[in-house]
Amino acid sequence: MKLTLKRIALKPTYTIGKLYIDNHYFCDTLEDKVRDLNNDGDLNDVGEGKVYSRTAIPYGTYKVTTNVQSPKYSQRASYAWCKGYLPRLLNVPHFEGILIHSGNDATHSAGCILVGENKVVGKVINSMEILKRLVRLLNSAEDITITIE
Repeated sequence: MKLTLKRIALKPTYTIGKLYIDNHYFCDTLEDKVRDLNNDGDLNDVGEGKVYSRTAIPYGTYKVTTNVQSPKYSQRASYAWCKGYLPRLLNVPHFEGILIHSGNDATHSAGCILVGENKVVGKVINSMEILKRLVRLLNSAEDITITIE
């Protein structure tokens, strides 16, 4: 299964995107600020650099697994439906534990990708419902990748 996240609005404190599954629109996304200014997949160039909990992951293609339980989300009642097993991006430069999960604004992200509907400026809504649909789809798939554009 191929996920594609197309970033469409790069703002000073957040980033809005559109998530596609096998080239079909699925939902909107919200991330932290993009600091990979030249889109080369790293944060090593002049003017770039990671700011902890306020940086979107670099552009690129990453493998995704649904087989790793998040210690953080496994303890939250609102994630009991999945026991904390959320989509996790693997081998992201400068980052560890990057998940796709629910949330409403960039303060809920810490580098992760939030899913929902961008019907409020700088936010996504209906996030948990959309996350549940996404997890059901991904749990039935093999060889999942996500390309960040």
